[in-house]
Amino acid sequence: MTTYDVIVVGAGAGGGIVAGVLAEAGHRVLVLERGRQYRVDEVGLDHLRNHRLARYGHNTGPDLDGNPRVAVDIEGAARLLRPHEGGYHNNAMAVGGGTLVYGAQAWRFLPRDFRMASTYGVPPGSSLADWPISYDDLAEDYARAEREIGVAGDAAAACFHPRREPYPMPAVADNPQRHLLAGAAARLGWNTHPVPLAINTVPYQGRPACVQCGMCVGFACPSDSKNGTFNTLLPRARASGRCTLVANAQAERVLSDASGRVVGVAYWTIADGRAQRHEARADRVVLSAGAIESARLLLNSPTAREPAGLGNGHDQVGRSLQGHYYPGALAVMPDAVYDGNGPGVTIATTQFNHGNPGIIGGAMLANEFIPMPLSFWYAWRPADAPRWGLAAKRAMRDGFRRTVSVQGPVQEIPSPTARVTIDPAVRDRFGIPVVRLSGHTHPETLRTAAYMRDRAIDWLRATAAERVWARPIALGLSAGQHQAGTCRMGDDARTSVCDRFGRVHGHDNLLVADGGLHVTNGGFNPVLTIMALAFRVARRLITT
Repeated sequence: MTTYDVIVVGAGAGGGIVAGVLAEAGHRVLVLERGRQYRVDEVGLDHLRNHRLARYGHNTGPDLDGNPRVAVDIEGAARLLRPHEGGYHNNAMAVGGGTLVYGAQAWRFLPRDFRMASTYGVPPGSSLADWPISYDDLAEDYARAEREIGVAGDAAAACFHPRREPYPMPAVADNPQRHLLAGAAARLGWNTHPVPLAINTVPYQGRPACVQCGMCVGFACPSDSKNGTFNTLLPRARASGRCTLVANAQAERVLSDASGRVVGVAYWTIADGRAQRHEARADRVVLSAGAIESARLLLNSPTAREPAGLGNGHDQVGRSLQGHYYPGALAVMPDAVYDGNGPGVTIATTQFNHGNPGIIGGAMLANEFIPMPLSFWYAWRPADAPRWGLAAKRAMRDGFRRTVSVQGPVQEIPSPTARVTIDPAVRDRFGIPVVRLSGHTHPETLRTAAYMRDRAIDWLRATAAERVWARPIALGLSAGQHQAGTCRMGDDARTSVCDRFGRVHGHDNLLVADGGLHVTNGGFNPVLTIMALAFRVARRLITT
């Protein structure tokens, strides 16, 4: 049996970086990825089966059959869910993880995002806390992630960040929506700036500039201009000759010896239609399977010393599950504001991420990526729009080019009852206990979300809009593709799972490098922070 220096579970935003950094530093690395390695044509362009609109399926893993989860709704009713169904909170599973099909917004968190409890106090019943690290502790790793993954932006306009270096590439080009919304924001006295994107605006690292196809969210990039771990750090890891990647590998448990020390990972594959169990040994194990699946793996790895799961001596694994509420508004303009050139998202404001009277935190607001026609049909039209016949066709044809959406990810107030546990009865196709999701975000999140929805309405009303409307906001569990918080870092093992370097408390050779580390999830898309933390974790592993 081969013994590796490091086993990395998950080849997504975090795991791909850890694998690349360690392999290039001379470590022998085994990467176990639950999903497949996809070609662009295998991801496809099915508008009803993708990670933006999964009405009948999706276009990466896990397979729809044999990978259930159990979700308990706010009334306490449990439902068995397949991966594409609402409430499953599926994060794309593939080599590259969500970076294969994400929209690639690459924001840094703000300094105050790391000090939420100190800034606002702790609402009763919440698990709001400060991070054990600061923005300054992560600034070098943010810059490295932007450089090595490839991020386009405008540092001169980025008044919201205390950055010291330019973005590697210039920001995406303007479009009609940017001009419209910039003028409205100026009338309101708000700041605006381009959206940083992990998309090539010029040739970068041997990959071409974006061809502006508009199929960013939910799909793979046909020109290889969208940047993720699948086309940066993972290929570098494999080129080193020291990284072994096993795709379609479902981790079962983290292995420990009689003393409780972690020694490897047990996992399953399918060959010739038959399931096969394997055990791999390593000096260190890094979990990067996403906040939900990394928590599942810890909980499914009990020992005599930790019968409730590794790192779970204080019942913290799986708690404080977070994602992002996405409040916003839509408007119909008198004239066309859609030119069809992707990515589409070109302008944002950070006016309301903090400093809102009586509100905890806030959010960034931005215009949207190019919508698929079916996404527009299901989610962008007002409730009273015609739904059938010639009138519906005319409304669709007329409204598609004249509609603008403004929205953003709210900084959620975490709740300890929003959590991942293990279902006592349901198993996956390999017989491994599956995730049970329960609880809901803290009610304060709804007040913040409603406040941000109203700011989106204000922004659109400051244009020449003919009509503005917004979606309702309701209490529920939030995780989705921005899942975070289940293995949060902290200095106190009684209230956290990992230390400030991602090591699971009580285990110097078991680490987490994904969104599960996030104490709070910021008012931004979290992927750049996941990447920065992965660089930090990997850097620490090299030096210790």
